Amino acid sequence: MTAVYLVFGIIIPYAALFIFIVGLVYRIVKWARSPVPFRIPTTCGQQKSLPWIRAKKIENPYNTAGVVGRMALEVLVFRSLLRNTKTELRQGIQKLIYKDSKLLWLGALVFHWSLLIILLRHLRLFVEPVPAFVISIQRLDGILQITLPDLYITDIIIVLALAYLLFRRVASAQLRYISLPSDYLAVLLLLSVALSGILMRYIFRVDVVSVKELALGVLSFHPSIPAAGIGLAFYVHLFLVCTLFAYLPFSKLVHMAGVFLSPTRNLANNSRMRRHINPWNYPVKVHTYEEWEDEFREPMKEAGLPLEKE
Repeated sequence: MTAVYLVFGIIIPYAALFIFIVGLVYRIVKWARSPVPFRIPTTCGQQKSLPWIRAKKIENPYNTAGVVGRMALEVLVFRSLLRNTKTELRQGIQKLIYKDSKLLWLGALVFHWSLLIILLRHLRLFVEPVPAFVISIQRLDGILQITLPDLYITDIIIVLALAYLLFRRVASAQLRYISLPSDYLAVLLLLSVALSGILMRYIFRVDVVSVKELALGVLSFHPSIPAAGIGLAFYVHLFLVCTLFAYLPFSKLVHMAGVFLSPTRNLANNSRMRRHINPWNYPVKVHTYEEWEDEFREPMKEAGLPLEKE
């Protein structure tokens, strides 16, 4: 049994961490090496042009400050997703109706913020002494104090948000049509990690001191299986977390890093302020209109065509 705990408690976490780091670095380097010779930001506001035309500094940024503000709103509150619309064909009136759909934005927002808070709470297992801000987050998250141990608000919210995102993909015929197996796998994997963690905390109790001992040993590269034992529920949860980490660099979940390297987001739209020339253009021989007109001047005169130079 000790060998099984050794595999699931030490070998698999190290392998997952190695795959995660190498895979993430590979994806970032690949994105960074992709040529972007032109400005291709996605915008939805007035671009800066003439002084008397008011420009949208966030919607259509033309300098670094605007790009930083736009990226901050995108990362923190998913501003572009807030404009999500839903298309619906009304059979009675035979018209295509466009209307706002804020539920996707809300579900994604509460899921990501809940996941961030949960990750910050888990820092207490990896550092000693525990930072004051981690303790404050933990107390605020468990402010309801309606169970023993305290029920965390984010535990409820993240399950509800993931359940909605999964239900939305299954219930909508349009989304089912464009969904890939990897889309379902990502949501199901996240949901299984959340549910296994909840079960481990509230039903199948584990020794938190032993968990922290194992976590600190793995991070310090002096791993050892605690003599007191932790429990099977913990190793199930840890295996699911390791699977998620190893899968993340090769899935759509890697958008957490890709959003910062997306040229549609991180570029200033200043194409009316300066000319952007493709640096990979090689010199080619061109035939200007003036040269073409000089070449065919006499036939053009005979045909009565207008000439720029007589």
